[in-house]
Amino acid sequence: MVLSIIPKQYKDAFLKYLKFVGPGIMVSVAYLDPGNYSTGVAGGANYEYKLLFAVFMSNIFAVILQCLCVKLGSVTGLDLAQNCRKHLPPWLNWTLYFCAELAIIATDLAEVVGTAIALEILFGIPLNWGVALTVLDVVVILFAYRPESNSMRNVRGFEIFVSVFVFATVICFILELFKIDVGDKWHLFEGFLPSKELTEEKGLYLALGILGATVMPHSLYLGSSLVQSRLIDYDIKHENHKSVDQHKPSLSAINYCLKYSYAELIISLFFIATFVNSAILIVAGATLYGQPDADDADLMSIYEMLSKYISPTAGLIFALAMLFSGQSAGIIGTMSGQIVSEGFIEWSFKPWVRRIITRLLAILPCIFVVSTMGRKGIADILNGSQVCLSLILPFVSAPLIYFTSVKQYMQVEIDDQQGENRIIGSIEGSNYGSTETSESTNDPLLNKNTVDFTNGKWLSFFAILTWATIGFFNIFLIISFARGKDVHF
Repeated sequence: MVLSIIPKQYKDAFLKYLKFVGPGIMVSVAYLDPGNYSTGVAGGANYEYKLLFAVFMSNIFAVILQCLCVKLGSVTGLDLAQNCRKHLPPWLNWTLYFCAELAIIATDLAEVVGTAIALEILFGIPLNWGVALTVLDVVVILFAYRPESNSMRNVRGFEIFVSVFVFATVICFILELFKIDVGDKWHLFEGFLPSKELTEEKGLYLALGILGATVMPHSLYLGSSLVQSRLIDYDIKHENHKSVDQHKPSLSAINYCLKYSYAELIISLFFIATFVNSAILIVAGATLYGQPDADDADLMSIYEMLSKYISPTAGLIFALAMLFSGQSAGIIGTMSGQIVSEGFIEWSFKPWVRRIITRLLAILPCIFVVSTMGRKGIADILNGSQVCLSLILPFVSAPLIYFTSVKQYMQVEIDDQQGENRIIGSIEGSNYGSTETSESTNDPLLNKNTVDFTNGKWLSFFAILTWATIGFFNIFLIISFARGKDVHF
């Protein structure tokens, strides 16, 4: 009924957009895992809503990097890991592979810890048993996720499955927001603007901790891989067999998909990742601001404080959110591990072997720490995992900016001569790239009409600025942490 009064072009655009919903939601999972909760609560407990600006900026950085991932995966037909193997020297490829695996293990640790604590709160399962139970998400992936299949039904089914956990997490935080009294709403919205608190030593450390906990390295490999299924599906339906065989999308597929892939990603990140991370800080700011025991709270302490200062129901809702986000993030982390291992080194093991190995690498250290150090060890391993991620992010994001800035990798040939004018015209009306006709040269890549998708000046500027800012701040945090400063990761 509502769609009938909407102009046809807008209705068609909306219905087409719905076909692309999925990858952005799955990428958003990487930005709302339990590793974000401690920093968000510490920020709200110390500065009320003043650090919402840090949440907003961290998601701006995430959008910039993830848009580059969408472009790289769409134009080259390869994810970030595969591009590294294909174009970088072996020694550099292996170095980046080691960094990527370390990042995935560190990310998995936070997800394992969050899920295990949630299981203890909700069902009374001891921590060490809860850690062991988190291996079950691998079983889900074994049966549900088959990237080697070109079936969109399989892809969409898995996206819907993960989306259920994501939306359950969002609903939990909506319920939390209804249980608090914000008071002056304008005072809350002022938190999204820069404030002098960001220049204070502790405020700066907390803001940078929020940034470090939000932008996750493994999401770059994930984002550059997930967009490819719709491009392949388009080429299969339109019988562009040459492009499918070479694993490189046709120009018409890129032209059809790229704009909507961007839109779906940006909308998902802002409506899911930004909302959840903001909600964590808002709940803490409204209820725990000024409470001395909230400054260094671990995940279990946060549950206990929410139960005390709001209600037992609020504590249980937080535990449910931790369970849903930890489980979905664990599934996404295992997927990322498979993408990394296949992309960098082309493991010859069967998929189920790769996935179990990836999961065990995270679970075994957790079981050891829980068995020997208990709850204190859990907090230490969580903090250590965030330090590791902060160190690795600049290294894994640099190749992404490099590949999308080099014409050699970001050119697409126009091989449909009969439809050439139509394709060129549609591209010239877009912001995807510029068509170039090259004179005969010794380089075969420059002997045909091509469309150049390399980053423009402004996108290159903001991409490099994002990389330099994240890198500088993360190194600054590590140095401060080593000097004994009160740093939150």
